[in-house]
Amino acid sequence: METNTTEKLRDVMRFWGTGVAIATTSNGKTRHGMTVNSFTSLALDPPLVMISLEKITRTHALVSKTGTFGVTILATDQQHISDRFAGRMGDEDERFNGISTWSLETGSPLIEGGLAFFDCVVRERVPVGTHTLFIGEVLSAQLGENAESRSPLVYYNRGYRDLEA
Repeated sequence: METNTTEKLRDVMRFWGTGVAIATTSNGKTRHGMTVNSFTSLALDPPLVMISLEKITRTHALVSKTGTFGVTILATDQQHISDRFAGRMGDEDERFNGISTWSLETGSPLIEGGLAFFDCVVRERVPVGTHTLFIGEVLSAQLGENAESRSPLVYYNRGYRDLEA
């Protein structure tokens, strides 16, 4: 895509409101994660979700190696976590410093305080331009504490937004 078209697409897509999530994985003591808004449910039978990761990222490399990933859907009070895992807050080497995590079946770290959690094994990889679509079978899914009374973190028009009830 030519630069003008790329910039136009970026400018127009900012009006597509999305939820904000952290995609993570680990391999022994090595773990990594990144903020994603390209996350969606694909099917219920079998239970499948999809994340899109840029090929040059460490998270992409680690998900490719482990064949597993976790997803934490963030709440409105977790904007600082989104910024950190998007690389907006300094040291990218250890994004997990000071962040409480836990895991389900695969060992992928999940962020404490999230609204919802998914633990997945990669079933398909689809290379698309600069990214790979990782289609994961959900091995386990769980709601966070008080999830139904909290609001999701939403990204719209290049900024975080609150949902009004």
